[in-house]
Amino acid sequence: MRGSVTTPPTSPQQAYATRLAAAREGLARLDRISARFANARAIAFFSAAALAVAVALGQLPRTAWWGVLAALLAYALLAWRHHQVFLADERERIRVDLNERGLSRLDGRWHSFREKGERFADPAHLYTPDLDVFGQGSLFQLINESATRAGEERLADWLSRPAGAEVVAARQGAVRELAPLLDWRQTLAYEGRLTSKDKANPSAFIAWAEGGPMLALVRWTRPLAWLLPPLTLALYLLGQRGVVPRPLWWVGILAQLAVVVASRRAFGAMWERVMAGEEGFARYERLFRAVEAQAFQHPHLVALQKGLQREGAPPVSDVFARFSRLHGFAALRLSQFHPVIHLLTLWDVHSLFALEKWQREHGASVRAWFEALAELEALACLAGLAHDRPHFTWPEVREGPPDLEVRGVGHPLLERPVLNDVALHGPSFALLITGSNMSGKTTLMRSLGLNTVLALAGGPVCAEAMRVTPMQVLTAMRVRDSLEQGVSYFYAEVKRLKKVLDAAEAAGGRALFLLDEILTGTNTRERHLASREVLKLLLASGSIGCITTHDLSLSELAQEHPGRVHNVHFRDHVEGGQMLFDYQLREGVVDTTNALRVMALAGIPVAPP
Repeated sequence: MRGSVTTPPTSPQQAYATRLAAAREGLARLDRISARFANARAIAFFSAAALAVAVALGQLPRTAWWGVLAALLAYALLAWRHHQVFLADERERIRVDLNERGLSRLDGRWHSFREKGERFADPAHLYTPDLDVFGQGSLFQLINESATRAGEERLADWLSRPAGAEVVAARQGAVRELAPLLDWRQTLAYEGRLTSKDKANPSAFIAWAEGGPMLALVRWTRPLAWLLPPLTLALYLLGQRGVVPRPLWWVGILAQLAVVVASRRAFGAMWERVMAGEEGFARYERLFRAVEAQAFQHPHLVALQKGLQREGAPPVSDVFARFSRLHGFAALRLSQFHPVIHLLTLWDVHSLFALEKWQREHGASVRAWFEALAELEALACLAGLAHDRPHFTWPEVREGPPDLEVRGVGHPLLERPVLNDVALHGPSFALLITGSNMSGKTTLMRSLGLNTVLALAGGPVCAEAMRVTPMQVLTAMRVRDSLEQGVSYFYAEVKRLKKVLDAAEAAGGRALFLLDEILTGTNTRERHLASREVLKLLLASGSIGCITTHDLSLSELAQEHPGRVHNVHFRDHVEGGQMLFDYQLREGVVDTTNALRVMALAGIPVAPP
């Protein structure tokens, strides 16, 4: 078993702090510049107003109107430049936020992050609810820095199902390369935030891009759009010169009006589809350009980058830049002047057919582009974890029968976890964990489960070293009853265990089961008998795992199944009237319990143990 740690040239704390200081200094500088522009605009405005009043009252000659015009032009130029400062200020604020988030991940304040992945939470999932993969205080909340909903979904998918060894190796190599590239990873998140305030969902844009042409029935308008406006203008000019009757140009206007009316519904439907799918993707040029500009080395990253470039075609960033321009032309529909301009020039015919041409040329590739981007975003999120937790190690993932060996494993969501060594060599092996309440049994199982999830997603793990084979993680820890569905706690436990058993069988025994105090909803004798049977069935499937219990009689299974069931335990001790835990895993069966001590310490008058 081996483990390797990537150590960045500077500590994560220093990296974020340096960038945060620079961003805050940039904000302060922009505030000073903004104040100067505000003062200059005020001077230009009041100068124009004062000159205008003076001319109107006869205090200055009429030629002073040129001074008014100059002052207004100066005001317009200053307003434009001031707007650029506001945009730069927005960019610096995003940089401040990104680096503050980085520091929050380091000091435990990441629990306040808004995006928790609740939309991916499934109470019936085989392990995500029990292992805090999604929701408040979850793994997803800690590592998610995706820029699009597609990237968010890709990361959630990786955390929700294990990948094979070959896929893990490709992801792991890519993540290791991306981990020290903090500037590039922040650029990816930064450009995504600039593109859309809320994470843009490319699915609607992809649906439009892959959709069939919508303007086939009004294709007849294209030659008319090139012919009628110049002809109408020529008739107008000739009429002014007396070459043709002056009213004749109205024939052209009426013909253009007929085109507008006849094509109105088709162009309206096309524009609605474009607007429904756009969601800021007209500005994705910069994000794709950041991907294209990075010199990657790992084959997986190189392949993803090449997926954004078709042979003989322009870079994707240029394709999106063109879409942005075309969309800008078509967006004249949102202007109050659109009806007049469209009537005189048949503007929509030109702009929307140009968008349809873009759709025809590039629509079939859009899905692949966003899938490559989503993959890069998910890899960047795992790379962020590797960067922020340099003490995490890279697990060894190899194909084979179910096997898990880990040295110094800790819970990846705890700031200072206690480390333990665990070996589950399969097939058909289980640890039976006994111990007092609050001694660390469940935390150990969550540590094993969550690190296995991370390892099989392609990320680093909270351990000194780890070796694992691809397998399905199965848990039964937080079973709840349901009054709404008329399900008792015991029946809810049984349903969950049935699901675990079925999944273990379906996985061909390539599964890691983690069962916490199962079947507590029934009496002691039946719980003992049923727990034995459940464990036997899981071992019969070839699976490996852990089961915690307060039923010390279950420890007899180690004698009944030598080499297949092994007893380990956690313990506590009382010191100075306080119950203390060291959270260290020990061999054998626990020989003490603490239920009465816990009650006594809580103030319940029970007889001391």
